[in-house]
Amino acid sequence: MTTVPAGKSTRPPSLDAVFAHAWAAGGFTAADAMASTGLTRSTTIEAMDTLVELGLLRELPNARAVGDYRKGRPARRFELREDAGVLVGVDAGHAHLTAVVTDLRSQRLGIRRTTRQVDRDDAADRRAAIADLVDDALRAAGRTRADVLALCVGVPAPVDESGRSPHHRHLFWDRMNPGLADVFRAWAPLVRVDNDASLAAVAEGSVGAAVGCRSYIALLAGERLGSGVVIDGNLLRGAHGGVGEMVAFDHVEGVGTARGLGTRAAEWALEAIERGDVTGPLAAIPRDRLDGQAVIELASQGDPDAQRIVHRVGVVLARIVATLGSMFDPERVVVTGAIAAGVAEVVAAAREALPTGMDLPAPDLAISQLGADVVVTGAVAAAAALARDRLLDVWTRPAA
Repeated sequence: MTTVPAGKSTRPPSLDAVFAHAWAAGGFTAADAMASTGLTRSTTIEAMDTLVELGLLRELPNARAVGDYRKGRPARRFELREDAGVLVGVDAGHAHLTAVVTDLRSQRLGIRRTTRQVDRDDAADRRAAIADLVDDALRAAGRTRADVLALCVGVPAPVDESGRSPHHRHLFWDRMNPGLADVFRAWAPLVRVDNDASLAAVAEGSVGAAVGCRSYIALLAGERLGSGVVIDGNLLRGAHGGVGEMVAFDHVEGVGTARGLGTRAAEWALEAIERGDVTGPLAAIPRDRLDGQAVIELASQGDPDAQRIVHRVGVVLARIVATLGSMFDPERVVVTGAIAAGVAEVVAAAREALPTGMDLPAPDLAISQLGADVVVTGAVAAAAALARDRLLDVWTRPAA
């Protein structure tokens, strides 16, 4: 969601075209921008000069000065001012919060993390904690709120196009997204609040395992299942932002719940221990350290008890992938989030268990390499896209 209403711009379209080229390019000349935009030379130069006056471009030493041009009149060279402001990406997870500040090239300038006590979480405290974390990250970057050009927050709740989440019968969504759009649009020019799995999908499509794919699903699969769905190059949302919600799996035979892969592995390991079915290393793990990652790690080390549990989790993953494949027909499903770092054994089992009698081809099953920061990576990418597409709608800052 943005804080700026859509409307007809009175500025020349050439300004947007040259700005978009500058955003994607490094140093460039008028000829480069002309080739990219199709504009005339005079229009291109006028747009570049205007963007310099606005403080969004800087003029570089000419081509002769840097040794790239030796005859005739040297070409003027320009580049985006990456220091003209900052982008902010936030992963406002259930228990873990992360805020990252970057320049306009998405180079990290500051980061802050904190952990919430979920049993004491309420909307007002959570709202204040997220705002404080953003301020802390800005201080770490040596910047202030006045420097922020675009900000994006990911939350574990469905989010509609206005940045708001529907009421939840247990108030979970209400607490996870406690009016964050209103909190940040009070001072940030461009704001987007979105579902965390949707932002994971943005990350995977931008720099992850779905680069080049037009139809894919990012499956956040740690504590609970969540999915970001991209079909034909479009991130799907739905009327209430609920396209990626996985509660439907409560009714899918062989899945039965939206609990994540790590949660299942830990629960099934604990059940096996309590039944006395395991006696090796798995049984020796202290109960307060028995989580999905521990089970998966033991399986990768060859522990047969853990491997049986991991295989069982893989069969469930295969059913999930097959169901998503029949619903959305994606080219690829990417298992993403913190659990992806050790999920190879689960994915291998899932690939073996994928049904072969489906009407549609089964999607490719891939593992993310973006780790636990996938949501905040997607949030930064979304903030960058927001700034690229809408910054000229709100920019009034003169050149420094």
